[in-house]
Amino acid sequence: MSDLKFTVTGNSTSATQFIGQARQFKLVIDEPEALNGTDEDANPVEYILAGFAGCVNVVGHLVAKELGFKIEKLDIEVSGQINPNRFLGVSQDERAGFKTIELNLIPKTDASIETLAKWLEIVEARCPVRDNLSNKTPIKISVEKEYSLK
Repeated sequence: MSDLKFTVTGNSTSATQFIGQARQFKLVIDEPEALNGTDEDANPVEYILAGFAGCVNVVGHLVAKELGFKIEKLDIEVSGQINPNRFLGVSQDERAGFKTIELNLIPKTDASIETLAKWLEIVEARCPVRDNLSNKTPIKISVEKEYSLK
């Protein structure tokens, strides 16, 4: 299979809110009131955590099928620790991103603990979001100035 390209486009509707479009889906990203947002939706780092959980869910079910067992229910808990000082411009001492991310899977299944251990190992290796969170990915950021001719 050839590479797939995913794209999100959108615009800033305020200093804390971005409304994006991913295929036919509207994505609203906002900050909580404590960070001067309107708390209309999840913030960017919560979307990262949700994306990680969603990806593990998809890969987890795919791998379970390949290993020949069924997941009746899969609860996923994910959290991350961030020190906001760099983001807020208060200090350069810590990184801006997550210090740690913890993801806990609670499957309801008849699979043995040995099968689940193998399942988890494969899920970790094949989850694209985990790969992006664990490894450096080249990122190119550019800026274009909007102007009008008079």
